[in-house]
Amino acid sequence: MSQISRAQPSSHSTVPTSRRRQLSDARIVQLFILPTIILLIVMNIFPLIYSLYLSFTDYSVIAGGVPQWVGLQNYTNILTDERFWKNFATTGQYAIISVALQTVIGFGLALLLRHKFKGSGFITTLILVPMMLSPIVVANFWKLIFNPASGILNPLLGFGNPNTSPQWLGDAGLALWAVVIVDTWMWSPFVMLLCLAGLGAIPDYLYEAAAIDRASSWFQFWRITLPQVMPLLLIAVLFRSIEAFKQFDLVMGLTGGGPGDVTETVSVRLYRLAFSGQYDTGTSSALAYVVLVVIIAISNLYIKALNRARGA
Repeated sequence: MSQISRAQPSSHSTVPTSRRRQLSDARIVQLFILPTIILLIVMNIFPLIYSLYLSFTDYSVIAGGVPQWVGLQNYTNILTDERFWKNFATTGQYAIISVALQTVIGFGLALLLRHKFKGSGFITTLILVPMMLSPIVVANFWKLIFNPASGILNPLLGFGNPNTSPQWLGDAGLALWAVVIVDTWMWSPFVMLLCLAGLGAIPDYLYEAAAIDRASSWFQFWRITLPQVMPLLLIAVLFRSIEAFKQFDLVMGLTGGGPGDVTETVSVRLYRLAFSGQYDTGTSSALAYVVLVVIIAISNLYIKALNRARGA
């Protein structure tokens, strides 16, 4: 009896200890999560809501004063201004051309590098280097290449005389193409990387069965390779389309939006409205939300296409 009476207190004493430990663990979790939630609200949610409010006001960040409510006037000004529509057209043209080239080149490189050969890993690493560089560094690097007097591009193309060489960044007909070339050089490896992941996941037995049935290489590509890679290819196109539509640093580093406004994308126009001399905070906030709506719409189209590809 004495042994039982001694054992009973020890069994009851373990319950409060475990409860105290559970409560302590829960508090530790709260202490880790709470700062993250506060930081998220302060750094993301509050600026998002506040900028939405400013988009309905007439306000300049350097003028001070209280924002004056103007309703939808800023959005009306944006949608009725021909210059804004020109910026959207330039951005759309740039996004379509650059993403199309990156998709074709990236997918082609992935098909070439899918089979292992001597030095394939080293070559793949070299191809991936451009996407690891800062866009401003890339822009300044390519400005030297495009230079008609000292750049290496025009001599490689057969233009020896600097006076008659193409002015890649100064010609209104070539400036946008110059930005597209640089963006394609920089981000085609990203598409290639995702396509390589998709190609590596295709089971070998599919090709073996097709070979037994004497299917042609073209048939294998359309019926096996492309459908299997399509989900990852669409993800690559989605990310590159979003980034191309809000492209800023590469354009500013190469052309600054010029010559004139030939390469003035929506992001460059937004920057000039918000910071470069005008400081029109209300209109720039409204333009930012217009861009956000367009990007969401484009993303939804790609996601629907991605769901169809996965369902197939």
